[in-house]
Amino acid sequence: MKRFEPRKIGLALIAPAVAILVAFLITSLVLLVMGDPVMDVWRTMFQPPLPRHYVAMLNSATVFYLSAVAVAIGFRMNLFNIGVDGQYRIASFAAAVFAGQAWLPGFLNIIVAIIVAMATGGLWAGIAGYLKVKRGVSEVISTIMLNAIATGLVSWLLAKARDPESIGSNEVHTRTIPESSQLEGLALVPGASQKVYTLLLLAILVGFAYWFVLGKTRFGFDLRATGQSETAAVASGVNVKRMTMTAMVLSGAVAGLVGMPLLFGVYHNYGTTFQPGLGFAGIAIALLGRNHPVGIAFAALLWSYLEVQSNALQIQAHVSKEIVFIIQGVILFAVVIAYEVVRRAEVRMEQVKVARELAEKEQTVPAGQGASA
Repeated sequence: MKRFEPRKIGLALIAPAVAILVAFLITSLVLLVMGDPVMDVWRTMFQPPLPRHYVAMLNSATVFYLSAVAVAIGFRMNLFNIGVDGQYRIASFAAAVFAGQAWLPGFLNIIVAIIVAMATGGLWAGIAGYLKVKRGVSEVISTIMLNAIATGLVSWLLAKARDPESIGSNEVHTRTIPESSQLEGLALVPGASQKVYTLLLLAILVGFAYWFVLGKTRFGFDLRATGQSETAAVASGVNVKRMTMTAMVLSGAVAGLVGMPLLFGVYHNYGTTFQPGLGFAGIAIALLGRNHPVGIAFAALLWSYLEVQSNALQIQAHVSKEIVFIIQGVILFAVVIAYEVVRRAEVRMEQVKVARELAEKEQTVPAGQGASA
């Protein structure tokens, strides 16, 4: 059983709190330099959200969370999977094409389409895993290249698989999935006419599975051990190459789920208007949440809060909503630095603690004990 250590919990909370404070100060300085109304900006950002804003935040946080968990699986293995953006794009396209054919009825169509998305995302990420295991190619380089390939490939396939009814219109998209496979959403926020994505439940399930598998199983222990020290993992009998490949495929499979709330809850097809950039947001959110399922959830909510509240900046504060990009960027850089400072402080305190315990132990040993007669 792990002991409850308030000091460690406090240190873990200090880092994001300091990062947010630093972001607040730096953004205020930027606003002052640009001559923008600082107080109006913060008054707009911190005003109480309306019910529809809460719905928008929960919906954005759902897809952000899935993206961040996909990235975090790689991080725990010491793999930098930058390819989540390409993986969820190609997986969403594959799921949309399958679901649009309506080969299966109702909810069964949704379940199998989700499996198709996970398989497609896992296979696409597996390419990078194979290149790393067999050819020693950095996953950073390969996943960046695969993002570009996925974007081009999906664009080409979309032209082939477009809905005949969309010919002649400005928007190109796949066949719309049948109404029996469309998810209406959950009425979780009182006073809001909009609904929360039904697949919020899927994000919760993924978060629980991530926590349980990585923290409570032998597989998760081997994955984390390999990420911390390949030498130690090999010594304990772990097949590092197989673990690397497995981690990349799992990361891609979760990445395949990122677009599912959008597909079944909003668009009902895959087209040129399908939301981009979710994979890169997941990298920042995973870092901010320290790869912990609960931390990622809070980071996803913070990220979506900033985005939703920024929509009123142009109207109420007469400031471009892109100022939020500065806030998010500064938070990201500040939290990385803060985590490193906290880590060093933690190591230092642990060294002091061990030295104090050794000194106390030496003082309690009787003089001459252990000497030869």
